[in-house]
Amino acid sequence: MFQRLGTVNVPLGPEARYVQTESISLAFVKGLQVLPPRQLAVLILRDVLGFHANEVADMMESTVESVNSALKRARASLQRRLQSTADREPPPSSNSPSEDAIVAKFVSAYESADLETLVALLTDDVFISMPPMPFESEGRDVVARFCARIFGSGRRFNLVRTRANGQPAFGIYLHSPDGIPRGVGLHVLTLTGDRISAMTRFEDIVLPWFGLPRSLPSR
Repeated sequence: MFQRLGTVNVPLGPEARYVQTESISLAFVKGLQVLPPRQLAVLILRDVLGFHANEVADMMESTVESVNSALKRARASLQRRLQSTADREPPPSSNSPSEDAIVAKFVSAYESADLETLVALLTDDVFISMPPMPFESEGRDVVARFCARIFGSGRRFNLVRTRANGQPAFGIYLHSPDGIPRGVGLHVLTLTGDRISAMTRFEDIVLPWFGLPRSLPSR
């Protein structure tokens, strides 16, 4: 999802591709959680897709001054959110043994509904959100209660691994009575050291954008 919205028909070098990926991650993973719609639209058009202020003003039937003001507020809001996590331990390298170890523990705990092991993987201030719904919570105890409800009534899941903006991500498939696991969403993990500091859940409509099926073969 994130990568495709930023695609333009211009060859990009490695550095430009990195900057583009980081910008798109910032706009969607952070922006969807904290920005009003107008600020989010301006941020994407200006910082992600690279339109000039006068072009954005024309698109939004506004003025250049209004566009610049919205962009300034959006950047400030995102900067405050980033500063609050600036002292965190960095995540392990992508696809490294350290990352693979965390991911394997998460998958095992989630698929077996092992709440104790799952909670042990979280930071004390873990943040969970479900954009575009206005739901977000912070704290290990809160997330533990949320996961306990997910696993309630004997519900069980299969996880299929993918990546979103360089972060570990998983298609979530709920076991159904007919034996066919059906997709119910996509989880993106933010890692801090050897712990999970954020879990972002997106609707199941994004699964095909990551090459994931709507359902898995019956068992």
